[in-house]
Amino acid sequence: MRADDKVNILMVDDQPAKLLSYEVILAELGENLIKANTASEALNVLLKTDIGVVLMDVSMPDLDGFELADVIRQHPRFQKTAIIFISGVHLTDSDKIQGYRSGAVDYISVPVVPEVLRAKISVFVELHRKTRQLEVLNAELEERVTARTEELRQREEQYRTRAELLDLATEAIMVRDLEGHVQFWNSGAEALYGWTRDEVMHQDMHGLLQTVFPVPRSEIESMLGEQKSWSGNLVQKTRNGNEVVVACRKTMTQQGNLILEVSRDITEQLQAQEALREAEKLAAMGRVAGIIAHEINNPLAAITNTLYLVRNHPSLDDTARHFADVAEQELQRVSHITRQTLSFYRESKQPIPVNLPELLDDVLDLQERALSTSRIRLAKRYLATPVVHGFPVELRQVFLNLIGNAVQAMPTGGTLGVYLREVSDWSRNRKGTAISILDTGIGIQPDDLKRLFQPFFSTKSTKGTGLGLWISKGIIQKYDGTLTCRTFRGRDGNVTCFRVFLPVSAALNVPAQPLAGGEPLSHEPEVPTNHHAGIAI
Repeated sequence: MRADDKVNILMVDDQPAKLLSYEVILAELGENLIKANTASEALNVLLKTDIGVVLMDVSMPDLDGFELADVIRQHPRFQKTAIIFISGVHLTDSDKIQGYRSGAVDYISVPVVPEVLRAKISVFVELHRKTRQLEVLNAELEERVTARTEELRQREEQYRTRAELLDLATEAIMVRDLEGHVQFWNSGAEALYGWTRDEVMHQDMHGLLQTVFPVPRSEIESMLGEQKSWSGNLVQKTRNGNEVVVACRKTMTQQGNLILEVSRDITEQLQAQEALREAEKLAAMGRVAGIIAHEINNPLAAITNTLYLVRNHPSLDDTARHFADVAEQELQRVSHITRQTLSFYRESKQPIPVNLPELLDDVLDLQERALSTSRIRLAKRYLATPVVHGFPVELRQVFLNLIGNAVQAMPTGGTLGVYLREVSDWSRNRKGTAISILDTGIGIQPDDLKRLFQPFFSTKSTKGTGLGLWISKGIIQKYDGTLTCRTFRGRDGNVTCFRVFLPVSAALNVPAQPLAGGEPLSHEPEVPTNHHAGIAI
Protein backbone atom coordinates (compact mmCIF):
# COMPACT_ATOMS: atom_id res chain seq x y z
CA MET A 1 0.00 0.00 0.00
CA ARG A 2 1.29 3.43 -0.99
CA ALA A 3 0.93 6.58 1.11
CA ASP A 4 -1.84 7.95 -1.13
CA ASP A 5 -3.89 4.72 -1.21
CA LYS A 6 -7.28 4.96 0.52
CA VAL A 7 -8.10 2.86 3.59
CA ASN A 8 -11.40 0.93 3.71
CA ILE A 9 -13.65 1.83 6.68
CA LEU A 10 -16.55 -0.58 7.38
CA MET A 11 -19.64 0.93 9.07
CA VAL A 12 -22.10 -1.63 10.51
CA ASP A 13 -25.60 -0.62 11.76
CA ASP A 14 -29.12 -1.92 11.18
CA GLN A 15 -30.45 1.63 10.87
CA PRO A 16 -29.73 3.28 7.47
CA ALA A 17 -30.13 6.76 8.93
CA LYS A 18 -27.24 6.22 11.32
CA LEU A 19 -25.08 4.83 8.51
CA LEU A 20 -25.85 7.95 6.48
CA SER A 21 -24.87 10.23 9.37
CA TYR A 22 -21.59 8.35 9.87
CA GLU A 23 -20.89 8.65 6.14
CA VAL A 24 -21.40 12.41 6.27
CA ILE A 25 -19.16 12.81 9.32
CA LEU A 26 -16.31 10.65 7.91
CA ALA A 27 -16.47 11.85 4.34
CA GLU A 28 -13.90 14.57 5.14
CA LEU A 29 -11.27 11.90 5.76
CA GLY A 30 -11.27 11.01 2.06
CA GLU A 31 -11.16 7.22 2.66
CA ASN A 32 -13.35 4.43 1.25
CA LEU A 33 -16.55 4.14 3.33
CA ILE A 34 -18.34 0.77 3.14
CA LYS A 35 -21.78 0.22 4.71
CA ALA A 36 -23.26 -3.01 6.08
CA ASN A 37 -26.80 -3.38 7.63
CA THR A 38 -26.34 -6.83 9.20
CA ALA A 39 -23.63 -8.90 10.84
CA SER A 40 -23.60 -11.44 8.02
CA GLU A 41 -23.23 -8.68 5.45
CA ALA A 42 -20.35 -7.23 7.50
CA LEU A 43 -18.58 -10.61 7.64
CA ASN A 44 -18.97 -11.03 3.89
CA VAL A 45 -17.34 -7.63 3.31
CA LEU A 46 -14.49 -8.46 5.72
CA LEU A 47 -13.68 -11.68 3.88
CA LYS A 48 -13.53 -9.95 0.50
CA THR A 49 -11.98 -6.59 1.40
CA ASP A 50 -8.99 -5.33 3.35
CA ILE A 51 -10.68 -3.36 6.12
CA GLY A 52 -8.66 -0.90 8.21
CA VAL A 53 -11.31 0.18 10.77
CA VAL A 54 -14.69 -1.32 11.74
CA LEU A 55 -17.27 1.12 13.18
CA MET A 56 -20.29 -0.88 14.46
CA ASP A 57 -23.41 -0.51 16.55
CA VAL A 58 -23.76 -2.70 19.63
CA SER A 59 -27.53 -3.36 19.30
CA MET A 60 -28.36 -5.31 16.11
CA PRO A 61 -31.13 -7.83 15.49
CA ASP A 62 -29.31 -10.98 14.30
CA LEU A 63 -25.97 -10.65 16.16
CA ASP A 64 -25.17 -7.85 18.53
CA GLY A 65 -21.90 -5.99 18.24
CA PHE A 66 -20.17 -7.96 20.99
CA GLU A 67 -20.93 -11.29 19.31
CA LEU A 68 -19.87 -9.98 15.90
CA ALA A 69 -16.59 -8.71 17.39
CA ASP A 70 -15.94 -12.17 18.89
CA VAL A 71 -16.48 -13.79 15.48
CA ILE A 72 -14.19 -11.26 13.79
CA ARG A 73 -11.38 -11.78 16.32
CA GLN A 74 -11.45 -15.56 15.80
CA HIS A 75 -10.25 -15.12 12.19
CA PRO A 76 -6.43 -14.81 11.93
CA ARG A 77 -6.63 -11.96 9.40
CA PHE A 78 -8.72 -9.71 11.68
CA GLN A 79 -7.07 -10.21 15.05
CA LYS A 80 -5.39 -6.80 14.74
CA THR A 81 -8.25 -4.95 12.95
CA ALA A 82 -9.39 -1.83 14.84
CA ILE A 83 -13.00 -2.16 16.09
CA ILE A 84 -14.90 0.85 17.51
CA PHE A 85 -18.31 0.43 19.17
CA ILE A 86 -21.06 3.09 19.05
CA SER A 87 -24.10 2.73 21.33
CA GLY A 88 -26.87 4.85 22.71
CA VAL A 89 -28.28 2.07 24.92
CA HIS A 90 -25.38 0.03 26.34
CA LEU A 91 -23.65 2.75 28.26
CA THR A 92 -22.81 1.17 31.60
CA ASP A 93 -19.27 0.43 32.67
CA SER A 94 -19.94 -3.28 32.41
CA ASP A 95 -21.03 -2.80 28.79
CA LYS A 96 -17.84 -0.93 28.01
CA ILE A 97 -15.72 -3.61 29.73
CA GLN A 98 -17.45 -6.31 27.70
CA GLY A 99 -16.81 -4.30 24.54
CA TYR A 100 -13.09 -4.02 25.27
CA ARG A 101 -12.98 -7.75 26.10
CA SER A 102 -14.51 -8.47 22.71
CA GLY A 103 -11.55 -6.74 21.08
CA ALA A 104 -12.72 -3.16 20.71
CA VAL A 105 -10.15 -0.40 20.67
CA ASP A 106 -12.70 2.33 21.63
CA TYR A 107 -16.29 2.72 22.87
CA ILE A 108 -18.21 5.84 21.80
CA SER A 109 -21.59 6.84 23.25
CA VAL A 110 -24.41 8.63 21.47
CA PRO A 111 -24.78 11.51 20.70
CA VAL A 112 -21.60 11.41 18.62
CA VAL A 113 -19.35 14.44 18.41
CA PRO A 114 -18.28 14.56 14.73
CA GLU A 115 -14.81 16.01 15.38
CA VAL A 116 -14.06 13.39 18.06
CA LEU A 117 -15.24 10.55 15.83
CA ARG A 118 -13.20 11.77 12.87
CA ALA A 119 -10.12 12.22 15.06
CA LYS A 120 -10.33 8.72 16.51
CA ILE A 121 -11.06 7.10 13.15
CA SER A 122 -8.20 8.99 11.45
CA VAL A 123 -5.73 7.73 14.06
CA PHE A 124 -6.58 4.08 13.37
CA VAL A 125 -6.77 4.70 9.63
CA GLU A 126 -3.25 6.10 9.62
CA LEU A 127 -2.07 3.26 11.85
CA HIS A 128 -3.50 0.73 9.40
CA ARG A 129 -1.89 2.52 6.45
CA LYS A 130 1.53 2.53 8.14
CA THR A 131 1.11 -1.11 9.09
CA ARG A 132 0.34 -2.08 5.49
CA GLN A 133 3.25 -0.02 4.19
CA LEU A 134 5.53 -1.70 6.70
CA GLU A 135 4.28 -5.10 5.57
CA VAL A 136 5.04 -4.18 1.96
CA LEU A 137 8.51 -2.99 2.94
CA ASN A 138 9.10 -6.19 4.91
CA ALA A 139 8.01 -8.26 1.93
CA GLU A 140 10.32 -6.32 -0.39
CA LEU A 141 13.15 -6.69 2.14
CA GLU A 142 12.55 -10.42 2.37
CA GLU A 143 12.65 -10.67 -1.42
CA ARG A 144 15.90 -8.73 -1.49
CA VAL A 145 17.37 -10.88 1.27
CA THR A 146 16.29 -14.03 -0.57
CA ALA A 147 17.76 -12.76 -3.84
CA ARG A 148 20.99 -11.70 -2.11
CA THR A 149 21.22 -15.03 -0.32
CA GLU A 150 20.80 -16.87 -3.62
CA GLU A 151 23.42 -14.65 -5.22
CA LEU A 152 25.84 -15.34 -2.38
CA ARG A 153 25.10 -19.05 -2.63
CA GLN A 154 25.83 -19.00 -6.35
CA ARG A 155 29.05 -17.04 -5.78
CA GLU A 156 30.09 -19.45 -3.07
CA GLU A 157 29.39 -22.33 -5.43
CA GLN A 158 31.49 -20.61 -8.11
CA TYR A 159 34.33 -20.02 -5.65
CA ARG A 160 34.13 -23.63 -4.50
CA THR A 161 34.19 -24.84 -8.09
CA ARG A 162 37.18 -22.60 -8.87
CA ALA A 163 38.97 -23.83 -5.76
CA GLU A 164 38.34 -27.44 -6.80
CA LEU A 165 39.66 -26.67 -10.29
CA LEU A 166 42.74 -25.02 -8.78
CA ASP A 167 43.29 -28.13 -6.69
CA LEU A 168 43.14 -30.24 -9.84
CA ALA A 169 45.86 -28.13 -11.49
CA THR A 170 49.29 -29.74 -11.60
CA GLU A 171 51.02 -26.39 -11.19
CA ALA A 172 51.65 -24.99 -7.72
CA ILE A 173 49.05 -22.25 -7.17
CA MET A 174 49.41 -20.08 -4.06
CA VAL A 175 47.86 -16.87 -2.75
CA ARG A 176 49.63 -14.65 -0.21
CA ASP A 177 49.03 -11.24 1.31
CA LEU A 178 51.38 -8.29 0.95
CA GLU A 179 53.33 -9.40 4.03
CA GLY A 180 53.95 -12.80 2.42
CA HIS A 181 51.59 -14.89 4.56
CA VAL A 182 49.98 -17.84 2.78
CA GLN A 183 46.22 -17.55 2.22
CA PHE A 184 45.74 -20.39 -0.29
CA TRP A 185 47.83 -23.46 -1.13
CA ASN A 186 46.57 -25.98 -3.70
CA SER A 187 47.34 -29.68 -4.08
CA GLY A 188 49.88 -28.89 -6.82
CA ALA A 189 51.88 -26.87 -4.27
CA GLU A 190 51.62 -29.74 -1.81
CA ALA A 191 53.00 -32.16 -4.41
CA LEU A 192 55.84 -29.85 -5.47
CA TYR A 193 57.04 -28.58 -2.09
CA GLY A 194 55.93 -31.32 0.33
CA TRP A 195 54.05 -29.19 2.88
CA THR A 196 50.30 -29.64 3.33
CA ARG A 197 47.86 -26.73 3.23
CA ASP A 198 47.27 -26.79 6.99
CA GLU A 199 51.01 -26.68 7.68
CA VAL A 200 51.73 -23.55 5.61
CA MET A 201 48.60 -21.43 6.15
CA HIS A 202 49.49 -17.92 7.42
CA GLN A 203 53.23 -18.66 7.32
CA ASP A 204 55.81 -16.55 5.47
CA MET A 205 55.80 -18.33 2.12
CA HIS A 206 59.17 -17.27 0.70
CA GLY A 207 60.84 -17.62 4.07
CA LEU A 208 59.59 -21.19 4.30
CA LEU A 209 60.71 -21.99 0.74
CA GLN A 210 64.05 -20.15 1.16
CA THR A 211 63.41 -18.45 -2.17
CA VAL A 212 66.37 -17.05 -4.09
CA PHE A 213 65.19 -14.19 -6.34
CA PRO A 214 66.93 -13.28 -9.62
CA VAL A 215 66.74 -9.59 -8.61
CA PRO A 216 66.21 -7.90 -5.25
CA ARG A 217 62.79 -8.77 -3.85
CA SER A 218 61.95 -5.08 -3.39
CA GLU A 219 62.20 -4.59 -7.18
CA ILE A 220 59.74 -7.41 -7.78
CA GLU A 221 57.28 -6.03 -5.21
CA SER A 222 57.60 -2.57 -6.77
CA MET A 223 56.88 -3.99 -10.25
CA LEU A 224 53.83 -5.81 -8.86
CA GLY A 225 52.54 -2.55 -7.44
CA GLU A 226 53.01 -0.72 -10.73
CA GLN A 227 52.28 -3.35 -13.41
CA LYS A 228 50.22 -5.81 -11.33
CA SER A 229 52.27 -8.78 -12.67
CA TRP A 230 55.78 -10.28 -12.78
CA SER A 231 57.29 -13.49 -14.18
CA GLY A 232 60.68 -15.13 -13.86
CA ASN A 233 62.59 -18.13 -12.51
CA LEU A 234 63.02 -18.68 -8.77
CA VAL A 235 65.25 -21.11 -6.88
CA GLN A 236 63.45 -22.68 -3.92
CA LYS A 237 63.81 -25.61 -1.51
CA THR A 238 61.32 -28.36 -0.83
CA ARG A 239 60.47 -29.88 2.53
CA ASN A 240 63.09 -32.63 2.14
CA GLY A 241 65.79 -30.08 1.28
CA ASN A 242 65.89 -30.61 -2.48
CA GLU A 243 66.56 -27.52 -4.57
CA VAL A 244 64.09 -26.83 -7.37
CA VAL A 245 63.91 -24.17 -10.05
CA VAL A 246 60.40 -22.93 -10.81
CA ALA A 247 58.99 -20.68 -13.52
CA CYS A 248 56.85 -18.30 -11.46
CA ARG A 249 54.08 -15.90 -12.53
CA LYS A 250 52.91 -13.35 -9.96
CA THR A 251 49.69 -11.33 -10.29
CA MET A 252 48.23 -8.78 -7.87
CA THR A 253 44.45 -8.66 -7.35
CA GLN A 254 42.42 -5.60 -8.37
CA GLN A 255 41.97 -4.69 -4.71
CA GLY A 256 45.76 -4.71 -4.32
CA ASN A 257 45.73 -6.74 -1.09
CA LEU A 258 46.56 -10.25 -2.36
CA ILE A 259 49.13 -11.75 -4.75
CA LEU A 260 48.52 -14.89 -6.81
CA GLU A 261 51.63 -16.97 -7.55
CA VAL A 262 51.64 -19.84 -10.08
CA SER A 263 54.85 -21.91 -10.12
CA ARG A 264 55.89 -24.73 -12.46
CA ASP A 265 58.85 -27.00 -11.76
CA ILE A 266 61.38 -26.65 -14.59
CA THR A 267 64.30 -28.32 -12.80
CA GLU A 268 64.37 -31.38 -15.07
CA GLN A 269 63.87 -29.21 -18.14
CA LEU A 270 66.93 -27.12 -17.24
CA GLN A 271 68.90 -30.26 -16.43
CA ALA A 272 67.98 -31.70 -19.83
CA GLN A 273 69.08 -28.49 -21.53
CA GLU A 274 72.35 -28.53 -19.59
CA ALA A 275 72.89 -32.20 -20.44
CA LEU A 276 72.23 -31.42 -24.09
CA ARG A 277 74.79 -28.62 -24.01
CA GLU A 278 77.31 -30.95 -22.35
CA ALA A 279 76.59 -33.61 -24.96
CA GLU A 280 77.13 -31.07 -27.72
CA LYS A 281 80.42 -30.03 -26.08
CA LEU A 282 81.54 -33.65 -25.84
CA ALA A 283 80.54 -34.27 -29.45
CA ALA A 284 82.50 -31.21 -30.54
CA MET A 285 85.48 -32.33 -28.46
CA GLY A 286 85.19 -35.79 -30.03
CA ARG A 287 85.22 -34.35 -33.53
CA VAL A 288 88.24 -32.20 -32.69
CA ALA A 289 90.01 -35.18 -31.08
CA GLY A 290 89.28 -37.29 -34.15
CA ILE A 291 90.66 -34.60 -36.45
CA ILE A 292 93.78 -34.19 -34.32
CA ALA A 293 94.33 -37.95 -34.13
CA HIS A 294 93.90 -38.24 -37.89
CA GLU A 295 96.38 -35.43 -38.52
CA ILE A 296 98.87 -36.94 -36.07
CA ASN A 297 98.83 -40.26 -37.94
CA ASN A 298 100.72 -38.93 -40.98
CA PRO A 299 103.79 -37.45 -39.21
CA LEU A 300 103.65 -40.34 -36.73
CA ALA A 301 104.07 -42.86 -39.55
CA ALA A 302 107.02 -40.91 -40.94
CA ILE A 303 108.67 -40.72 -37.50
CA THR A 304 108.11 -44.45 -36.96
CA ASN A 305 109.70 -45.32 -40.30
CA THR A 306 112.63 -42.99 -39.67
CA LEU A 307 113.17 -44.45 -36.21
CA TYR A 308 113.10 -47.96 -37.66
CA LEU A 309 115.86 -46.99 -40.10
CA VAL A 310 117.88 -45.30 -37.36
CA ARG A 311 117.51 -48.27 -34.99
CA ASN A 312 118.91 -50.67 -37.62
CA HIS A 313 121.75 -48.40 -38.72
CA PRO A 314 125.16 -50.13 -38.28
CA SER A 315 126.75 -47.05 -36.80
CA LEU A 316 124.71 -47.35 -33.56
CA ASP A 317 126.28 -48.91 -30.55
CA ASP A 318 124.32 -50.98 -28.01
CA THR A 319 123.46 -48.00 -25.81
CA ALA A 320 122.10 -45.92 -28.69
CA ARG A 321 120.19 -48.94 -30.02
CA HIS A 322 118.60 -49.39 -26.55
CA PHE A 323 117.41 -45.78 -26.52
CA ALA A 324 116.06 -46.25 -30.04
CA ASP A 325 114.10 -49.29 -28.85
CA VAL A 326 112.63 -47.26 -25.97
CA ALA A 327 111.66 -44.48 -28.37
CA GLU A 328 110.01 -46.97 -30.71
CA GLN A 329 107.98 -48.45 -27.84
CA GLU A 330 106.75 -44.99 -26.84
CA LEU A 331 105.85 -44.25 -30.46
CA GLN A 332 103.84 -47.48 -30.57
CA ARG A 333 102.05 -46.32 -27.44
CA VAL A 334 101.25 -42.96 -29.05
CA SER A 335 100.01 -44.80 -32.12
CA HIS A 336 97.79 -47.01 -29.95
CA ILE A 337 96.26 -43.96 -28.21
CA THR A 338 95.62 -42.36 -31.60
CA ARG A 339 93.84 -45.46 -32.90
CA GLN A 340 91.75 -45.65 -29.73
CA THR A 341 90.76 -41.98 -30.03
CA LEU A 342 89.69 -42.46 -33.63
CA SER A 343 87.72 -45.62 -32.76
CA PHE A 344 85.88 -43.84 -29.95
CA TYR A 345 84.56 -41.04 -32.14
CA ARG A 346 84.22 -42.71 -35.53
CA GLU A 347 80.91 -44.62 -35.43
CA SER A 348 79.90 -47.05 -38.15
CA LYS A 349 76.56 -46.73 -39.91
CA GLN A 350 75.83 -50.47 -39.81
CA PRO A 351 76.32 -52.98 -36.94
CA ILE A 352 79.73 -54.59 -37.07
CA PRO A 353 81.33 -57.45 -35.09
CA VAL A 354 82.58 -56.13 -31.74
CA ASN A 355 84.95 -58.22 -29.65
CA LEU A 356 83.84 -57.60 -26.06
CA PRO A 357 87.14 -58.49 -24.34
CA GLU A 358 89.07 -56.14 -26.62
CA LEU A 359 86.48 -53.42 -26.05
CA LEU A 360 86.73 -53.84 -22.26
CA ASP A 361 90.53 -53.69 -22.44
CA ASP A 362 90.34 -50.46 -24.43
CA VAL A 363 88.13 -48.92 -21.75
CA LEU A 364 90.42 -50.14 -18.97
CA ASP A 365 93.43 -48.64 -20.76
CA LEU A 366 91.71 -45.26 -20.68
CA GLN A 367 91.11 -45.66 -16.92
CA GLU A 368 94.70 -46.80 -16.22
CA ARG A 369 95.86 -43.45 -14.84
CA ALA A 370 92.73 -43.09 -12.64
CA LEU A 371 93.24 -46.60 -11.26
CA SER A 372 96.85 -45.87 -10.44
CA THR A 373 96.12 -42.47 -8.89
CA SER A 374 93.37 -43.85 -6.62
CA ARG A 375 95.42 -46.96 -5.70
CA ILE A 376 92.75 -49.31 -7.09
CA ARG A 377 93.68 -52.97 -7.73
CA LEU A 378 92.27 -54.44 -10.93
CA ALA A 379 90.90 -58.00 -10.90
CA LYS A 380 90.04 -59.10 -14.45
CA ARG A 381 88.79 -62.47 -15.66
CA TYR A 382 87.41 -63.28 -19.14
CA LEU A 383 85.91 -66.80 -19.42
CA ALA A 384 84.66 -66.29 -22.97
CA THR A 385 85.49 -64.21 -26.01
CA PRO A 386 82.08 -63.32 -27.45
CA VAL A 387 81.68 -61.12 -30.50
CA VAL A 388 78.59 -58.91 -30.56
CA HIS A 389 77.11 -57.43 -33.71
CA GLY A 390 76.54 -53.83 -32.77
CA PHE A 391 77.96 -50.35 -32.61
CA PRO A 392 81.30 -50.15 -30.79
CA VAL A 393 81.00 -46.47 -29.81
CA GLU A 394 77.79 -46.90 -27.86
CA LEU A 395 79.00 -50.12 -26.21
CA ARG A 396 82.22 -48.35 -25.17
CA GLN A 397 80.03 -45.57 -23.76
CA VAL A 398 78.18 -48.10 -21.58
CA PHE A 399 81.28 -49.72 -20.11
CA LEU A 400 83.19 -46.45 -19.83
CA ASN A 401 80.29 -45.10 -17.75
CA LEU A 402 80.04 -48.20 -15.53
CA ILE A 403 83.80 -48.51 -14.96
CA GLY A 404 84.16 -44.74 -14.49
CA ASN A 405 81.41 -44.79 -11.84
CA ALA A 406 83.12 -47.67 -10.06
CA VAL A 407 86.44 -45.78 -9.98
CA GLN A 408 84.74 -42.64 -8.65
CA ALA A 409 83.13 -44.74 -5.88
CA MET A 410 86.59 -45.66 -4.54
CA PRO A 411 88.42 -42.35 -3.99
CA THR A 412 90.63 -43.88 -1.27
CA GLY A 413 91.40 -47.14 -3.04
CA GLY A 414 89.84 -50.57 -3.34
CA THR A 415 89.32 -53.38 -5.83
CA LEU A 416 87.76 -53.12 -9.29
CA GLY A 417 86.50 -56.42 -10.71
CA VAL A 418 85.71 -56.92 -14.39
CA TYR A 419 84.32 -60.39 -15.25
CA LEU A 420 82.99 -61.81 -18.50
CA ARG A 421 81.43 -65.26 -18.86
CA GLU A 422 78.67 -67.25 -20.51
CA VAL A 423 75.46 -67.55 -18.44
CA SER A 424 71.81 -68.62 -18.76
CA ASP A 425 68.80 -66.38 -18.18
CA TRP A 426 66.34 -68.85 -16.69
CA SER A 427 63.55 -66.26 -16.42
CA ARG A 428 63.33 -66.10 -20.24
CA ASN A 429 64.96 -69.44 -21.02
CA ARG A 430 67.85 -68.05 -23.04
CA LYS A 431 71.66 -68.02 -23.01
CA GLY A 432 74.04 -65.12 -23.34
CA THR A 433 77.06 -63.26 -22.00
CA ALA A 434 77.28 -61.52 -18.62
CA ILE A 435 79.73 -58.70 -17.97
CA SER A 436 80.01 -57.79 -14.28
CA ILE A 437 81.62 -54.59 -13.00
CA LEU A 438 82.28 -54.75 -9.24
CA ASP A 439 83.74 -52.22 -6.82
CA THR A 440 84.41 -52.09 -3.09
CA GLY A 441 83.46 -48.43 -2.79
CA ILE A 442 80.95 -46.52 -0.71
CA GLY A 443 77.96 -48.53 -1.94
CA ILE A 444 74.46 -47.38 -2.95
CA GLN A 445 71.62 -46.72 -0.51
CA PRO A 446 68.51 -48.99 -0.85
CA ASP A 447 66.26 -45.99 -1.59
CA ASP A 448 68.64 -44.82 -4.32
CA LEU A 449 68.68 -48.27 -5.95
CA LYS A 450 64.98 -47.89 -6.81
CA ARG A 451 65.65 -44.68 -8.76
CA LEU A 452 69.12 -45.46 -10.07
CA PHE A 453 68.12 -45.81 -13.73
CA GLN A 454 65.69 -42.88 -13.79
CA PRO A 455 66.70 -39.86 -15.92
CA PHE A 456 68.30 -36.92 -14.05
CA PHE A 457 68.75 -38.95 -10.84
CA SER A 458 72.31 -38.93 -9.56
CA THR A 459 74.04 -39.96 -6.34
CA LYS A 460 76.92 -37.54 -7.12
CA SER A 461 75.11 -34.41 -5.95
CA THR A 462 75.76 -31.60 -8.43
CA LYS A 463 78.68 -33.39 -10.16
CA GLY A 464 76.52 -35.74 -12.22
CA THR A 465 73.85 -35.11 -14.84
CA GLY A 466 71.87 -38.22 -13.87
CA LEU A 467 71.75 -39.40 -17.50
CA GLY A 468 74.68 -41.86 -17.73
CA LEU A 469 72.97 -44.97 -16.31
CA TRP A 470 69.65 -44.09 -17.94
CA ILE A 471 71.33 -43.87 -21.38
CA SER A 472 73.40 -46.99 -20.70
CA LYS A 473 70.31 -49.04 -19.86
CA GLY A 474 68.59 -47.79 -23.00
CA ILE A 475 71.57 -48.89 -25.11
CA ILE A 476 71.64 -52.37 -23.55
CA GLN A 477 67.87 -52.74 -24.06
CA LYS A 478 68.46 -52.10 -27.80
CA TYR A 479 70.36 -55.42 -27.77
CA ASP A 480 67.43 -57.06 -25.90
CA GLY A 481 69.71 -57.22 -22.89
CA THR A 482 69.46 -56.14 -19.26
CA LEU A 483 71.41 -53.87 -16.92
CA THR A 484 70.97 -54.48 -13.19
CA CYS A 485 72.63 -53.37 -9.98
CA ARG A 486 73.01 -54.79 -6.48
CA THR A 487 74.85 -53.62 -3.38
CA PHE A 488 76.04 -55.97 -0.65
CA ARG A 489 76.68 -54.49 2.75
CA GLY A 490 78.79 -56.19 5.37
CA ARG A 491 80.51 -55.34 8.62
CA ASP A 492 83.84 -54.89 6.82
CA GLY A 493 82.67 -52.91 3.79
CA ASN A 494 80.45 -52.76 0.73
CA VAL A 495 80.46 -54.40 -2.69
CA THR A 496 78.46 -52.96 -5.60
CA CYS A 497 77.90 -54.97 -8.77
CA PHE A 498 76.58 -53.71 -12.11
CA ARG A 499 75.73 -56.62 -14.40
CA VAL A 500 75.20 -56.37 -18.16
CA PHE A 501 73.52 -59.34 -19.85
CA LEU A 502 73.60 -59.66 -23.65
CA PRO A 503 71.59 -62.58 -25.08
CA VAL A 504 73.17 -65.06 -27.43
CA SER A 505 71.11 -63.66 -30.30
CA ALA A 506 73.25 -60.51 -30.04
CA ALA A 507 76.61 -62.32 -29.74
CA LEU A 508 78.76 -64.65 -31.85
CA ASN A 509 80.94 -66.74 -29.53
CA VAL A 510 84.37 -67.99 -30.58
CA PRO A 511 86.50 -70.49 -28.66
CA ALA A 512 87.83 -69.08 -25.42
CA GLN A 513 91.50 -68.17 -25.42
CA PRO A 514 93.68 -66.65 -22.73
CA LEU A 515 94.01 -62.93 -23.27
CA ALA A 516 97.03 -60.76 -22.63
CA GLY A 517 97.00 -59.74 -19.03
CA GLY A 518 94.41 -62.38 -18.23
CA GLU A 519 94.55 -65.44 -15.99
CA PRO A 520 94.11 -69.19 -16.64
CA LEU A 521 90.46 -69.83 -17.57
CA SER A 522 88.10 -72.01 -15.61
CA HIS A 523 84.34 -72.36 -15.33
CA GLU A 524 84.15 -69.95 -12.40
CA PRO A 525 86.50 -67.02 -11.72
CA GLU A 526 88.64 -66.99 -8.66
CA VAL A 527 87.02 -64.54 -6.26
CA PRO A 528 89.40 -61.68 -5.52
CA THR A 529 89.65 -60.27 -2.05
CA ASN A 530 89.29 -56.60 -1.21
CA HIS A 531 92.42 -55.94 0.79
CA HIS A 532 91.09 -52.56 1.85
CA ALA A 533 87.69 -53.67 3.10
CA GLY A 534 88.64 -57.21 4.09
CA ILE A 535 85.69 -58.84 2.25
CA ALA A 536 85.38 -60.93 -0.90
CA ILE A 537 83.91 -59.60 -4.10
